[in-house]
Amino acid sequence: MAMDSTFVRCAAITVTAAVATMLTGCVTNNEDAATIPKVNVNVSKVNSIAAVLPTEIRDSGKLVIGVNIPYAPDEFKDSAGNIVGFDVDLMNAVSKVLGVTPDYVESDFDKIIPAIQADTYDMGMSSFTDSAEREKSVDFTTYFRAGVQWAQRPSKPVNPNDACGKKVAVQTTTVEDTDDVPDRSARCVAAGKPPIDKVKFDRQDDATTALILGKVDAMSADSPVTAYAIKRSGGRIEAAGPIFDSAPYGWPVAKGSTLARALQQALQHLIDDGTYKTIATAWGVQQGMIVKSEINGATQ
Repeated sequence: MAMDSTFVRCAAITVTAAVATMLTGCVTNNEDAATIPKVNVNVSKVNSIAAVLPTEIRDSGKLVIGVNIPYAPDEFKDSAGNIVGFDVDLMNAVSKVLGVTPDYVESDFDKIIPAIQADTYDMGMSSFTDSAEREKSVDFTTYFRAGVQWAQRPSKPVNPNDACGKKVAVQTTTVEDTDDVPDRSARCVAAGKPPIDKVKFDRQDDATTALILGKVDAMSADSPVTAYAIKRSGGRIEAAGPIFDSAPYGWPVAKGSTLARALQQALQHLIDDGTYKTIATAWGVQQGMIVKSEINGATQ
């Protein structure tokens, strides 16, 4: 993947994430399997919900899901190369309700929605913010709420509301890349100050590592992602300012597909029986839980 020419990506190290952080200053988003939460839930197929699936998916018994990693704790790989995370455990449970097998296919983040439109993937699962703009291209089934959270190095405080002239890392095509940082930068320019220097990375762990190594002044990412990166950084980074602009996460599917309704009903079943809460709590993201899943629930 392409990356900023001034950024030297860290080599893979086959030790635990905590040791890797201390030795290299890097955040690799690859964790020893022993450190991954073990989520034990008893989920069975619900025939009335499975019947809502598009015929071709129901007949194939497989749900093809485009996913971009790493974006811990939502979706990333453990040290054995398995795709894990809150989103993964939740989708595994949803798939059991629907009576299908999830087939996770790695993809660049910005290629997932076009691949759904081209019928290459049935859906996406990559912490997509459900926005009015994205709803023009695909439908969404909401499953979580997250905001934007900035991070900084402890010795170099940054005010997100006055980061004019600062270098700020983002993952490409995320809401932080398309909305958060550009909007703040525009306010800087309107006030006669220098714009924010937005530094884009294809991978979220590269953006985090750039901050740890001092290649950028701050990082903007979704709140659960920033919280998880801070937890794993060994004190090398910390929160900068409060959580901004809470909005729903959603699973994108083709416009007009009954898959959106099948996913909604399956998730609502898991919310109502407590399975959803069990999974969210295991991953420490219960602050973003929802009580009702919606189709196209964009707030902006």
